[in-house]
Amino acid sequence: MARYTGPKNRICRIFGEPILGSGKSLQKNSNPPGQHGGTRKRKTASEYSVQLKEKQKAKYTYGLLEKQFANTYVEAARLKGATGENLIKLLEARLDNTIYRLGISPTRPAARQLVSHMHIMVNGEVVNIPSYSLKPGDVIELKPKSKVNTTITGFIRGKNPRINWVDWNEKEMKGIYISHPERDAVPENIKEQLIVELYSK
Repeated sequence: MARYTGPKNRICRIFGEPILGSGKSLQKNSNPPGQHGGTRKRKTASEYSVQLKEKQKAKYTYGLLEKQFANTYVEAARLKGATGENLIKLLEARLDNTIYRLGISPTRPAARQLVSHMHIMVNGEVVNIPSYSLKPGDVIELKPKSKVNTTITGFIRGKNPRINWVDWNEKEMKGIYISHPERDAVPENIKEQLIVELYSK
């Protein structure tokens, strides 16, 4: 299973945002990584640098490697409508991300592990592919055995009410991917237009 396994705190400090983890470490040290930290004089970032950094932020946020992200962008460019918005919709439609949005797992990496270890069913069938792309109306739930596994159910926190494109039934431990989200409803601080400009070069 290809995934980023490096230091999460370093990534958070690069972007100055808790894109991996709770962000508690940023409260102690929010300086950029490196020998000189925040005291180093940094040149004004170039246009390419800004665009690249935004792409890297999106990539780390959703837990994709370079080739996976590039393939997702190509697919977004094929769809009708704004490529940047399509990109966010495709990223949000990933099964591991939806598990996180439903509140079944506390983080996206944890959601990815649940899927890979075959704890998740989509429309009654076990799916172990984290990148599986959901369609509106798809039903997501834990396997019957997993529903009684206290280690798994202990992490369920329930859906954030602001996430209105998925629905979660706490009693049945079952969720529905209602529709692809509108861009302004997605809380992630990602400037997708910069990513489009980067790939358009």
